[in-house]
Amino acid sequence: MTAPPSAIASGTKLRGWIDPRHTALFVIDTQVDFASPVGAVARSGADLRAIPAALAAASRLAAAARRAGATVVFVRLETRPETDSPAWAERMRRRGGVPEIDAALCRAGTSGADFYGTAPAEGDLTVVKGRYSAFFDTSLDAILKARGVDTLVVCGLTTDCCVDCTVRDAFHLDYHVFLAADACAGYDEPLHDAALASLGHNFAILLSAAAVATAWAARGEMAVELDEGMQR
Repeated sequence: MTAPPSAIASGTKLRGWIDPRHTALFVIDTQVDFASPVGAVARSGADLRAIPAALAAASRLAAAARRAGATVVFVRLETRPETDSPAWAERMRRRGGVPEIDAALCRAGTSGADFYGTAPAEGDLTVVKGRYSAFFDTSLDAILKARGVDTLVVCGLTTDCCVDCTVRDAFHLDYHVFLAADACAGYDEPLHDAALASLGHNFAILLSAAAVATAWAARGEMAVELDEGMQR
């Protein structure tokens, strides 16, 4: 598995780059149908061995972001028959699939759409999407800009699909993007590694979840020391 090159963005420089005052953490598609052993993807025979470690890292990142005061955004997919993509269905049909079954992931109102492994806490934002990218046909960009957010730390599922599409769109919308590589996962290790390599080369800076959490913790300690100094 590709190791994130955290050395290129460490210490004081990283603390400034992902300052929680202007940074949001995205946790993408940590849902039953994608991540649970009884979800739709698992029932289709996909290999979920990489998922639990990524979910645990994403959960730790969310906790670190909350402590630091960063914006936390949980992104979830919800699908409905009336809004299913005709192009997606036809693509599946041409590949020999059954769109009526294959498209029925994270159906609104079903347990498959519920969060799994990590979930929003009070104060977190939840954004519902109907396609791969968190930015497509949502108000997410406007919400972030209204909060003064210009930097994203992204994690979640799956590296080669919804994480990939969201990172690319974020970069095209002029966000500074960091990818917590070990807090992302997919069902095929070569695809996961290839996605990380492509995103790291063109769209984002790859880091470990620990490097991000450490930078946020250090930033919080600096803020406390500054506040105490001003009160003296």
